[in-house]
Amino acid sequence: MSFDEENVERELMWIRLTLIGIFLILLTIAMFFAKDVLLPVILGVFLALTLSPVVRTVGRLGVPAPLTAVVLVIGLGVGLGTAGYMMSGPVSKWVAQAPSYGAKIKSRLENLSQSVEAVQEASKEVDKITEQKGDSAKQKVVIEQPGILDSAVSNLFSAGATLAVALVLALFILSSNDLFYLKLVEATPKLSDKKKAVRIFHEIERSVSRYLFTITLINACLGLVIGAGLFALGFPYPYIWGALAFVLNFLPYIGALSGVVLIAMFSIVTYADLTFAVLPPLLYLAATSLEGQIVTPLVVGRRLEINTVSVFLTVVFWAWLWGIAGALLAVPFLVLIKVICDNVDGLRTFGNFLSATRTTTLSD
Repeated sequence: MSFDEENVERELMWIRLTLIGIFLILLTIAMFFAKDVLLPVILGVFLALTLSPVVRTVGRLGVPAPLTAVVLVIGLGVGLGTAGYMMSGPVSKWVAQAPSYGAKIKSRLENLSQSVEAVQEASKEVDKITEQKGDSAKQKVVIEQPGILDSAVSNLFSAGATLAVALVLALFILSSNDLFYLKLVEATPKLSDKKKAVRIFHEIERSVSRYLFTITLINACLGLVIGAGLFALGFPYPYIWGALAFVLNFLPYIGALSGVVLIAMFSIVTYADLTFAVLPPLLYLAATSLEGQIVTPLVVGRRLEINTVSVFLTVVFWAWLWGIAGALLAVPFLVLIKVICDNVDGLRTFGNFLSATRTTTLSD
């Protein structure tokens, strides 16, 4: 290859990389503004992937897929609605009393907050000096923000609508049975491409559904353990904290830390003895550590294990893009991408980068 041909190849490579970068930036912008549309669709697809093995297994017994899908989705919807109704009273009470809880925590930790109070007093003195030197005719503009309870109710309605759309979409996908397989085969022109597409789609469905179903069961068991442990300690509303642990554990690292902080704050307000107040957060930390370090790696296996750097960056990215909902869906997204990369020849290098296992060593 001549020098000119090498320059042309190099320029073409940079052009491809530039176009890919532009495409990714535009795709990110589009997903940011299309959150309200894409979020229920993606959640519905993940729900369908999680429940598809159940529908297929029951189908082997002669039960039609639409009937199984209706029973599963209605049962899931009723269960979530019942759980939400049971927790709505205490949670709304906690949200309304959040400012008073802050004052109680501050009074319980008075010695620890003295340095913070000193900084606040200094800040007030600086504000007074600034106001005296400024124009006395100036007026302060205060923008009223919606109350905590109003914001919580608004977010709850939004989450309920998203979940309802996702459940309906999951119902349609599960009821269609193998329709998407047939459409996928029809869309590919060559017989070899048809076989490869079906194989990849089967692998994606099997791996992602197995991962999501297994993680959901593990998180459910974790919630039961934490709820039972808090009940034994006499902690109020242990079932709510068990449900919170179930949801937060879908969020790697940050979820466990958030749960420990939340339960520690509530424990300080609940118990008069600070020594006893340490037990609930320690229980939460011990249970999540045991699950994260032993149970999940042992049950899920190393085939779908992803390195911690990729998981952390993915969670940060989706949390920035779609907030808490994006952070909860970050790891399923990453698993989906890894499965695709492992089954597409041109993406195997990127899939190996996401993996936690090493295929080669530096000595090789």
